[in-house]
Amino acid sequence: MTATPGLIPRGARNPGSQGALRHLNQERLVEFLLANGPSTQAELARGTGLSTATVSNIVRDMATKGVVATSPVTSSGRRALLVQLTDTGDIAVGVDFGRRHVRIVLSTLGYHVIAEEQVALEPGYDVLGAVGEAAALLDRMLAQGGHDRESVLAVGVGIPGPIDRRTGTVLQGAILPEWVGITRRELEDVFGFPVVVDNDANLGALAEVTWGENRGERNLIFVKIGTGIGAGLILNGLPYYGFLGITGELGHTPVAEHGVICRCGNRGCLETVASTSVMLESLGRGSGTRTAGDILRRGLEKDPAVLRVVSDAGTAVGQAIGNIANVINPELVLIGGPLVGLGDALLDPIRHGIQHNAIPIIADTTTVRVSSLGDRAESLGAAAIVIQGALAGNE
Repeated sequence: MTATPGLIPRGARNPGSQGALRHLNQERLVEFLLANGPSTQAELARGTGLSTATVSNIVRDMATKGVVATSPVTSSGRRALLVQLTDTGDIAVGVDFGRRHVRIVLSTLGYHVIAEEQVALEPGYDVLGAVGEAAALLDRMLAQGGHDRESVLAVGVGIPGPIDRRTGTVLQGAILPEWVGITRRELEDVFGFPVVVDNDANLGALAEVTWGENRGERNLIFVKIGTGIGAGLILNGLPYYGFLGITGELGHTPVAEHGVICRCGNRGCLETVASTSVMLESLGRGSGTRTAGDILRRGLEKDPAVLRVVSDAGTAVGQAIGNIANVINPELVLIGGPLVGLGDALLDPIRHGIQHNAIPIIADTTTVRVSSLGDRAESLGAAAIVIQGALAGNE
């Protein structure tokens, strides 16, 4: 099976298309098989709510691609067809680049992680040099697992910045400015594999509905609070990318009318009042709080200054989320990033901000909780986007 460079999950541009519907139905079958093991087509139909004809057609297509294997069995005295996920030997690679790290996961098409590693990067790193380090790490991981390079379908790459999905180019506004202008083709040249690149918050959202305990949720917002603040949207079961792919720029939502100028050129954006960088500035250098990890540690120690800074930031984040919630009416808001270990000390102010900015019925029916995947979300989402592209094939 081969992957197409720049593969985009089916339905990303047209959520109402037949291809998007077929993709969603295929994902439902995969999820059921992951949760329940080998099942007959009748059990798949009952468990997913799909018609027997739809299940039969999708199973036939997946069997042709080698994603599932079928065998005749007897069920309740009748002949039936047993369906089970197969290990095709194909590997999806997910790579997450952060300010100080790169994390890589290797996965089968059945959403089973077979290897996972993370290495540190120097702040302000040379991008292509860091990509070279990631490529070397990937080669080592493949060799250690006895996998041929030919088994890699594609490499999904998550970057903290907006991506023009027409060209796979990182645009101005990336929280890591050294990434601006980097293209998918440059990444492919270094990795030596087809690459699909996406914003890290988009991939975090995708991971939540494909890997996490929120698998199958159809309408959610994933918000990553870090040096920058971004959001990934899942609408009607599919990632939402808008026209160019530049969605979820929550950090550039104005929340302070007379606030400071943001790096995007606007005034009073959320990032200027609620990012971890701003929290650290508010606490001051003399406080001994130099990293997000320090904020987390001191917050867990109930340091009053830290809790106040976190509360103010959380309320502002909730304000921005509430405004979006009024538009898309999500069922679930998931919070990711390095401070999620604070639990309710972070979540309660966010809930408070939503309550004060969303209309009551939406505020009361929107659940807010932390990501189920922690710092793995973005790399798992990067692997998931490769898996989805492979399963979609050439439909």
